[in-house]
Amino acid sequence: MKVLPVIICGGAGTRLFKENRDNLPKQFIDFGGWTMFQKTLDRINSKLFLPPIISTNIKYLNLVKKHLKKNKITDYKIILEPSKKNTAPAILSPCLLPEIASNQIILFLPSDQLIEEKNKFNQEIKKNLNKIFYKDIFVFGIKPKEPSDQFGYFFRKKNSINVSKFTEKPSIKIAKNIIKKGGLWNAGIFMSTKENIIYHFMNEQNKLFKNCLLSVQNSNKKSNSIFLESHSYNKIKPISFDCAILEKISNIKSIRLNINWSDLGSWKSLLNFYNINKKKYFTKTNLFRRPWGTYRNLFKGKNFLIKELIVNSKGCLSLQKHRHREEHWYVTEGYPEITLDKKILKPKLKDLVHIPKGSIHRIHNKLKKPVKIIEAQIGKILKETDIIRIEDVYGRIKN
Repeated sequence: MKVLPVIICGGAGTRLFKENRDNLPKQFIDFGGWTMFQKTLDRINSKLFLPPIISTNIKYLNLVKKHLKKNKITDYKIILEPSKKNTAPAILSPCLLPEIASNQIILFLPSDQLIEEKNKFNQEIKKNLNKIFYKDIFVFGIKPKEPSDQFGYFFRKKNSINVSKFTEKPSIKIAKNIIKKGGLWNAGIFMSTKENIIYHFMNEQNKLFKNCLLSVQNSNKKSNSIFLESHSYNKIKPISFDCAILEKISNIKSIRLNINWSDLGSWKSLLNFYNINKKKYFTKTNLFRRPWGTYRNLFKGKNFLIKELIVNSKGCLSLQKHRHREEHWYVTEGYPEITLDKKILKPKLKDLVHIPKGSIHRIHNKLKKPVKIIEAQIGKILKETDIIRIEDVYGRIKN
């Protein structure tokens, strides 16, 4: 049996751009000639899968169609939510379509994750298809690279694929302990059958189930798009699939993925991605020399700019501030001394330093080894003219 991919694509993606409300959701942001939704569509371009269903918000319809056309996908369905209600109804509503067979295996994929090892990922799915039985839901887990308070975790029973416990977004201190005990990141990817998903919603979230069913039954179908009926759907209280179902049932199994995975949901993870792939963005014209070293513009997106700064030994940027932008600095090499208002910071390798808009700041490299930093500038105006120098060892302040 082929797998039906359901792509969950309705998130607002506010973790990266909290102030800039006009930014696109993360899954649609151009990060350098590609988007995460595009990468997700590419992942299911395989004989293993049936044509996809995209579960999204009605306001993203044109964006979704644009990406489907770009990826030359002509066979698909789009389910359109009239309002944002989190992942539980977004997962349930595709399962209620009458044309889907009750024993159909469905893979639920977030649209905003980066998984470069497509073949490995699909092999793991194929390996586990015959393990799905009555009431089973499979969750996908990733071995954590570092403690994070941005992800949920789960434990597996000893020598078993069965899940014993979920922990939702713990503190860094608790996350460290979870990792020591063998906990996995919850990747937010699920696999089950139509009948299993419906069974658990009927038993654990009956009111949500009834409203969602009415919304599907009374939906308006137009070509490949299904417009869910708003009166019933708007009665649903927002709730995640984890809270609605996974935390309440015992028939949960797991697939451990030994692949490179990221949701690029923080500036730290995003800047690390650009650091790993920075050579792809190198050109002859994007390198700029300064008295303290060099910087290279890697990519300019909507309301953000990614740079690499190289501060030479004894190099010192001007003490400065910005009116129109905030910055994030991700240390990839060396040991900088950073002035941030009245504080002196000494970040280590892979540390992230946030420079709020209007704060006074500077990078100073007092050692022999060069300092390398991947910088994200965030704001509507991202120009060198938005540098207000307060002190400068190179005499660049004009009186």
